Amino acid sequence: MPKTSARLLSMLSLLQARRDWPGALLAERLDISPRTVRRDVDRLRELGYPIATIKGPDGGYRLDAGSELPPLLFDDDQAVALAVALQIATTSGAGIEEAAMRALHTVRQVLPSRLRRRIDMLRVTAVESPASRPEPRVDGDVLLALGTAVHAREILRFDYADAPRRVEPHHLVTWHGRWYLVAWDLDRADWRTFRADRISPRTPTGPRFTPRELPAPDVATFVASRFRGSSESGEWPCRGEVILDLPAATVSHYVRDGAVEELGPDRCRLALGSWSWAGLAASIGRFDADVEVVGPPELREAFAVLARRYAKAARVR
Repeated sequence: MPKTSARLLSMLSLLQARRDWPGALLAERLDISPRTVRRDVDRLRELGYPIATIKGPDGGYRLDAGSELPPLLFDDDQAVALAVALQIATTSGAGIEEAAMRALHTVRQVLPSRLRRRIDMLRVTAVESPASRPEPRVDGDVLLALGTAVHAREILRFDYADAPRRVEPHHLVTWHGRWYLVAWDLDRADWRTFRADRISPRTPTGPRFTPRELPAPDVATFVASRFRGSSESGEWPCRGEVILDLPAATVSHYVRDGAVEELGPDRCRLALGSWSWAGLAASIGRFDADVEVVGPPELREAFAVLARRYAKAARVR
């Protein structure tokens, strides 16, 4: 039989891995008697772990949430994942940078030396994309209030750009480093996305509601469609196809959601989308290569409009 301390750690690891454990199965996995299981559960309770007893013919145990955070047990992969997540928390926009660094220091202090060395070698520098102005940070209490209302399905009241709003909150999402609330606006009878950094929640929240179905297959498609100017599909409202006198490998480095097909060593087909035809033509022009428009006619006309506009801008006054 393993030593008591090692056995307790093994039991704790099992209790964290699944919600309910029948007593007989727990004894079998640990290769101990049911009586020893009961004694070890009592020892863990004395250490502050809130382990509940499950009544019934099989009986069993469950690790419940308590009023305080007891010591946690992570396997190697979980510890590494946690350390990486805490290091890149500075790009979340949630205003938790200092707390994340303190949490990382706490986790590192209790890791065994072999894991601590792995974490120290895995130093991650989170670099945000350059912008003309810093991305706004969202107060953690605001995110907590929004997330709570979403989970409780309670009508939320808040001030937004100095105007009061009443909404049915459905999802709290991130998009390109910013936090947004997806909600049904009760006063405007339409779906809206609200920037979380501009929301000032009011209390108390309103009555519970029955969630409506999003006008999209899922929330990711809905949010993408809103920012792309489309209503439901999640696709760009304007999509076109061109042939560029550039290698496919070169073009693919700069295309996120387009399709690149190699036609030869220095020639490729590019299918791309944008919020407008002029915007699509301009984004293709950034490749600084000869372009042949495959279609549609709207894209060809957009190139003609830009050509006239650029020619006018290039005239010497």
